[in-house]
Amino acid sequence: MSAPARFDRGHTDDLMSFLTAGPSPYHAVANAAERLEKAGFRQVSETDAWDTETSAATSAAGSGGRYVLRGGAIVAWYVPEGAAPHTPYRIIGAHTDSPNLRVKPLPDTGAHGWRQVAVEIYGGPLLNSWLDRDLGIAGRLSLRDGTTRLVNVNRPLLRVPQLAIHLDRAVNTDGLKLDKQRHLQPVWGLGGDVRGGDLIAFLEEEAGLPAGEVTGWDLMTHPVEPAAYLGRDQELVAGPRMDNLLSVHAATAALAAVATSGTDLPYIPVLAAFDHEENGSQSDTGADGPLLGSVLERSVFARGGSYEDRARAFAGTVCLSSDTGHAVHPNYAERHDPTHHPRVNGGPILKVNVNNRYATDGSGRAVFAAACEKAGVPFQSFVSNNSMPCGTTIGPITAARHGIRTVDIGVAILSMHSARELCGDADPYLLANALVAFLEG
Repeated sequence: MSAPARFDRGHTDDLMSFLTAGPSPYHAVANAAERLEKAGFRQVSETDAWDTETSAATSAAGSGGRYVLRGGAIVAWYVPEGAAPHTPYRIIGAHTDSPNLRVKPLPDTGAHGWRQVAVEIYGGPLLNSWLDRDLGIAGRLSLRDGTTRLVNVNRPLLRVPQLAIHLDRAVNTDGLKLDKQRHLQPVWGLGGDVRGGDLIAFLEEEAGLPAGEVTGWDLMTHPVEPAAYLGRDQELVAGPRMDNLLSVHAATAALAAVATSGTDLPYIPVLAAFDHEENGSQSDTGADGPLLGSVLERSVFARGGSYEDRARAFAGTVCLSSDTGHAVHPNYAERHDPTHHPRVNGGPILKVNVNNRYATDGSGRAVFAAACEKAGVPFQSFVSNNSMPCGTTIGPITAARHGIRTVDIGVAILSMHSARELCGDADPYLLANALVAFLEG
């Protein structure tokens, strides 16, 4: 029997707010943490002892919801009453980063009377989508006292102007050719004298900090146009960073829902949202780093468990790696597998690749199919066209690094890695309902 749906179109309304509030991974995890706090979760520090001898304020022993923040990553988990040290986990994995233009260590540059900001390409963005678009700037400022401060200039500040067609007559026939170094430095003002420190001084003022307080930064540009419904029937959603804040939002909502439902849970539900997926996941906050394994292990030990309990818990654990995938494109249908055409608003997709670019196997498919059936949610299968290379996710990394059975899923979208992507209005809440059913077991 299917469970009653917990989420509806109001979830998609909330997703649009989540996208706007997450212009950087640091903002995204802060937003997720705030939502979990409202559901009764509390933060624990990796530098504190988590065992049963510590105070209630720092202990990860006993039941309840906790979370760890590290940079642009968050791991949150809910221990039900009566959970044993060897109780398996049900994990939803996602990532918080998106392709964009990121600020270089010496950001102030310019030429010919223009002031510009020096940027580097992060991940694999559709570069043309960043042209002639109003951009803000957001990220993390590191201060002299060792603390950090989030900053977000969410108004038109920067712009990468495209060359006029009169000076590039063949652009519509030969295609747009962009040099990543020369053609993508945004303008943000006028002036013949480029002064080092201009941008950081401006951001110090924006953040209400004294001059000279900032000694380091992790900054990125972002489109300031908010997410919006579109179409005759308002059944489409356009917005930034759907890859992959759509999954982070759904996973956060699902974890909060099961933690506050009063349902008896046979597993320990977990949210693991990592940074740096778009450039390989090899960092201390990426899926190929130690964060998830460390948190899960310490949770076992904090509840009085042994290494044997840890091994038993991991052996029974399942992870859904949730990331956006490709909906069939009406103008490029030949780029897709001819018999696998995921449709927008057709429900979440199950990703399969026999060369392990995705981690799904037959038993994983069965787990996800059971969750969708319980939730009353349809799902679709996705495989790549044999003639085209297949992308990958945190799924294979999670499976190999932790020995955890992993299933790759997501929501089908168009314009992946564009500054502004497109999804259906129903798919976000269909995904969230399937995730709730999965976490409930």
